[in-house]
Amino acid sequence: MLGGTIVSVVTFIGSQGKGMLAAFAANFPIMTVLTFTLIYSKAGQGATVNYAKGLLLMTPPWIIYVLCLIFLSPRWGFVKSLIAGVLAYMILAGVVSVIIEHLGRD
Repeated sequence: MLGGTIVSVVTFIGSQGKGMLAAFAANFPIMTVLTFTLIYSKAGQGATVNYAKGLLLMTPPWIIYVLCLIFLSPRWGFVKSLIAGVLAYMILAGVVSVIIEHLGRD
């Protein structure tokens, strides 16, 4: 329910042409605060820290996803650039996962 509310608020703000405010609302850490709290209450500090590390490791693929939308959208249109961004994220997230597994960390 909280996720749907956040998406609705961000969509409303963004559709008003207030991109920076929408981005701030979308990236406000309420979801991670709740997730950290729930993981900590169920599994403790170790699991919470592992989740936090995973978030950081998946940040570069997420940035590439957003960059695809920014740079490809004017050339390819919204849908194609979004698909390319999601595919780039999935591929890069897989690469990060394989590298982390190979290094024996997680």
